[in-house]
Amino acid sequence: MSDSSLITHLRHIDVAMPNFAEQHRFYTELWGLTETAGDTGVSFLAAEGSPEQYVVRLREDVQKRTDLIAFGAASAADVDTLAARLAARGVRLVHEPRALDTPGGGYGVRFFDNEGRVVEVSAEVTARRHRRIEAREPVPVRLSHVLMNSPTPEATVAWYIEHLGFRLSDTMCLGERGEIMWFLRCNTFHHSFGIVRGPHAAFHHASFEMRGIDEFLRGTGRMRRLGIERLWGPGRHRAGDNSFSYFLDRAGNTVEYTTELEILDEDTWHPHLFDLRDPANADQWGTADEMDEFIAAKSHNDVDPGLFTAPPM
Repeated sequence: MSDSSLITHLRHIDVAMPNFAEQHRFYTELWGLTETAGDTGVSFLAAEGSPEQYVVRLREDVQKRTDLIAFGAASAADVDTLAARLAARGVRLVHEPRALDTPGGGYGVRFFDNEGRVVEVSAEVTARRHRRIEAREPVPVRLSHVLMNSPTPEATVAWYIEHLGFRLSDTMCLGERGEIMWFLRCNTFHHSFGIVRGPHAAFHHASFEMRGIDEFLRGTGRMRRLGIERLWGPGRHRAGDNSFSYFLDRAGNTVEYTTELEILDEDTWHPHLFDLRDPANADQWGTADEMDEFIAAKSHNDVDPGLFTAPPM
């Protein structure tokens, strides 16, 4: 069995922060997610169009941190195979494969990546009863992708390719400054995960797929009318060919509305290198402000204090 067959899709991103009530209100009342389970200081938030039990988990903590990134596998046997493979290669496990006590249950393993982020891979999670998102309804259909900052991006990209079987879709560069962003896939979507060159390991952004361009623009407009801090967009990227509008949540994490992310043909696709000195590579439409150091610095985020530290749940 090849490494590439073991990870099937992105499940959820779990984050912690001190201002839990503000974050909860942002993601439910403003961003458009639905709480499906919760307790004091924790909330599991689903996207209405997704069968995943939740796509974001919020947890109250005195520190702001990324708790974990979760991916799916096809079967419990694949989880076991992956865990054995990782252990044999010296990857540090947070816990061995076991039954999960999060919504939907399932069977999963947790481990640290090369920079100390916690990654979970699970299978046999009960699908959530979801619904079709209607025309003009500006709420997320699913979690599209998650990107992370890294001070050693080449090593981190290589780690995810070697150990988890991700494939490189495209890379962004900035002239003589070299490569700065790598888009990785685990299925036919252009990317479900990615790494950005940054000053420290931290959350870069999470992106949420909308039903279509009209719903994407309506969601973008709603955020702007509500006074949510806008970083960049609306526009349309070259790599992935997806639309984008970036905002800051209440903890200073970057979140994105997107739609129409490219679906690749695995048999014919070859990675491209796009130079951001050509503004059309950042925004094909030319409708977004030009990307600058101020915008980039906002998504560098704070230093993550949770590296090589397992979250409490």
